Amino acid sequence: MKLLTTANAKIMKGEKEGWMTLGIHLAPANLSGYNVCHWASRGCTKVCLNTSGHGAFSTVQEARIKKTKLLKEQFSVFAAQLIKEVKAAVKSAAKKGMRLAIRLNLTSDIPWELLDVQDGKTIFELFPEVTWYDYTKGYKRMLDFLDGKMPANYSLTFSRSESNEKFVHAIRARGGNVAVVFRRSLPDSWHGTPVVNGDKNDLRFLDARGVVVGLVDKGKAKKDDSGFVVSDHKMV
Repeated sequence: MKLLTTANAKIMKGEKEGWMTLGIHLAPANLSGYNVCHWASRGCTKVCLNTSGHGAFSTVQEARIKKTKLLKEQFSVFAAQLIKEVKAAVKSAAKKGMRLAIRLNLTSDIPWELLDVQDGKTIFELFPEVTWYDYTKGYKRMLDFLDGKMPANYSLTFSRSESNEKFVHAIRARGGNVAVVFRRSLPDSWHGTPVVNGDKNDLRFLDARGVVVGLVDKGKAKKDDSGFVVSDHKMV
């Protein structure tokens, strides 16, 4: 069973910038029986993009559930397969003359910096030449990143939801980036902070510090009524 994928329209956009980007799609929230989105809000769970694109196929959903169960039930097997695939990706990117970036949490929010993948090392330590990045709704994880407690080759962007906005301003004040989903269009700024187009590509580690990463509502998010999608941004 292959873990890493390039079959994601968002991460494929990075190729134009010279980046080969891969990621892992797990079964989000507790769809597999294991919760891999510890900080997910009700709105986030409801509008998750898990079923968009290829995710609409039952075979894809079954594969994501299998990967998640493998991670939780046979981590050593999962880790060995991940290492094997990353090694292959490093070689492939070099052959293509591209830089390699990997997002392990395409549809999850796992603190990979805490996981021993091999010989007491995290995946980030095993592959220092790879650029790793993720979105997270974990406030403490984001603070650790801003305090320089994360691996140097791992970048995090805080993901706003209807239940964690109380942390957003503190993160922005410390120079952290915050992803916000907006209704229909992106504003030039949000609460006085410049908004960059996060739909242009997924290369968040290239963003300037202290910006809002704007994402336009898609799929189920277009019908969100939880507050996860910001609808009054024209006023702020």
